[in-house]
Amino acid sequence: MNLNHIKAIGFDLFNTLITLEPDTILKANEKLISSLKTSGFSIDKKPFEKAYRKAALEFLDKSRKDGRETHNSFWISAALKAAGYDVAQDDPRIALAVESYFSAFFPSCHLIPGTKEMLSSLKKLFRLGLLSNFTHPPAARTILENLGLLSFFDVLLISGDLGYRKPHPLTFRKLLEALEVQEDEILYIGDDPDSDIIGAQHAGIQGVWTTYVKDQNIAPATGLLLQSTGTPPSSVPRISSWKELFSFLAVPR
Repeated sequence: MNLNHIKAIGFDLFNTLITLEPDTILKANEKLISSLKTSGFSIDKKPFEKAYRKAALEFLDKSRKDGRETHNSFWISAALKAAGYDVAQDDPRIALAVESYFSAFFPSCHLIPGTKEMLSSLKKLFRLGLLSNFTHPPAARTILENLGLLSFFDVLLISGDLGYRKPHPLTFRKLLEALEVQEDEILYIGDDPDSDIIGAQHAGIQGVWTTYVKDQNIAPATGLLLQSTGTPPSSVPRISSWKELFSFLAVPR
């Protein structure tokens, strides 16, 4: 594969550049419920968690169909309604609960080994962009800042800001526009066969499937709502380390 024409590289975030500790979602749910109780809602843990998960899956299923991003505040509002509270999704108590929920992510996100060094090297040769599915953009930016990744990217696109989730073509078009490149001038690297690889292909972009997390048998976070188990076509380039990425690109490390 001739890559001399490549001017930019786009990256997914979770399980591509960083990993999440297995108990993160469980801790986040505890913080969410604690915040709501502090705000005066009398809720039982198990029924609320069940209602919250049900609402989240329903909203995410709709997102899969129309591509539009959803948000945790809608899920919380629906779960509270199931508990007998008619509270709008923009209620400040829900906003506090969302912040509490995502605060569990900050100490639980870790860089995949060699990620900073890889980005530092590639930034000298390509424009770099991040395109991530994340419902709450402020939390995504805090994670990137805490891990020292913000400065590496020329473009930062979060689905919660865009209003659409990968694999919707609009998300990849926005990446092309922001990086000022054509479809054949960019690679997109991600771990999710559907959202990242097939999504990129449908937008005319060459995807690169990274399987580091899969190959290292790193356990996913318990309670994750969306987990792809498919496999991209065999024609899609596959890497399992940043060393393999440099070999694929035929550039010095």
